[in-house]
Amino acid sequence: MSLPPTYDPDVRPRPKAGILDIAAYVGGKAHVEGVAEPIKLSANENMLGCSGKARAAYAAAAATLHQYPDGHCSALRAAVAAKYDLEPERLIFGCGSDEVFTLIATAYLEPGDNAIQTEYGFLAYRIVTRAAQAELRFAPEPDLKVEVDEILARVDERTRIVWLANPGNPTGTWLPFDEIERLHRALPRNVLLVLDGAYAEFATDPAYQDGIALARRASNVIVTRTFSKLHGLAALRVGWAYAPAEIIDALERIRPAFNVNAPAQAAALGALEDDAFVEETLALMAQWRPWLTQQLGGLGLECVPSATNFILVKFPAGKKTAREAEAFLASRGVLVRGVGGYGLGDYLRITIGLEAHNRALIEALAAFMA
Repeated sequence: MSLPPTYDPDVRPRPKAGILDIAAYVGGKAHVEGVAEPIKLSANENMLGCSGKARAAYAAAAATLHQYPDGHCSALRAAVAAKYDLEPERLIFGCGSDEVFTLIATAYLEPGDNAIQTEYGFLAYRIVTRAAQAELRFAPEPDLKVEVDEILARVDERTRIVWLANPGNPTGTWLPFDEIERLHRALPRNVLLVLDGAYAEFATDPAYQDGIALARRASNVIVTRTFSKLHGLAALRVGWAYAPAEIIDALERIRPAFNVNAPAQAAALGALEDDAFVEETLALMAQWRPWLTQQLGGLGLECVPSATNFILVKFPAGKKTAREAEAFLASRGVLVRGVGGYGLGDYLRITIGLEAHNRALIEALAAFMA
């Protein structure tokens, strides 16, 4: 076949402006050479696994793999609404919270707009904002804590979204609800406040609230949640959001038709029915989060107070570095998360594990620090 006379090999499809400037998301390490089954404390997964009821429901769903899933997530929608006392028509479900973030950015951002996130906010917010060709602004987090006034100082007439994880990832810090309310009161009513509650269940202080009560009465608040952390269904990618009906309507118009697969819906439904597994997970945090904090402090390491299922650990400047520690731990078969991509090169993020995991971590770190 002959090529047209105007053929130019340099003319080819190219992504729209800004796409190639986006750094792709890189998850926590799962493998290390020479270690068959490493202790994976790098991805904030539930180290207990998942509910037996969720596994059974997932297995049972294999009988209907030839059928399309319920695109409306009807049974799961009803169960989430009943569990959290929510209006089912104000819920949307996604392939993890990340897909819900993508839907929000696609529906509410365009070139010339801007969105605000905090300095150490979850990397997904950067990706979806820049993919929508909007400007991303960063509000400083002094002492690794969100400051409402720093967010408000960056709001202008083209601000459309404020992304806020509470508790935060990778910091583990959190804002009390009165500060969330203060932020909301000061935002223009046409600015969406997205409250990412991926770790909400692990925050036990009475001053903490996930924001659902605010979303119920406000016209510009979206609360997102996930089945990945507390319920241990990270492999299945099930997230949901609660928002005013008109926002849900906009998101539903661009949501992929069958975005949450049937086995995932079934497993999430089973997980909601297993309160005993939830209690076991929270008991694990209550026992081992303070123990790890104390042990790490005894090694001369600084732990950021955490309201999550992980701890952010700072290594002393000019001595043993976080990068060296990450490599040393990997050589001992313990995988943790370096967070240099967040601008936190002196820190490691460490998931709270089972007793054997936690003791192995401390033993290896003690050898490293010595």
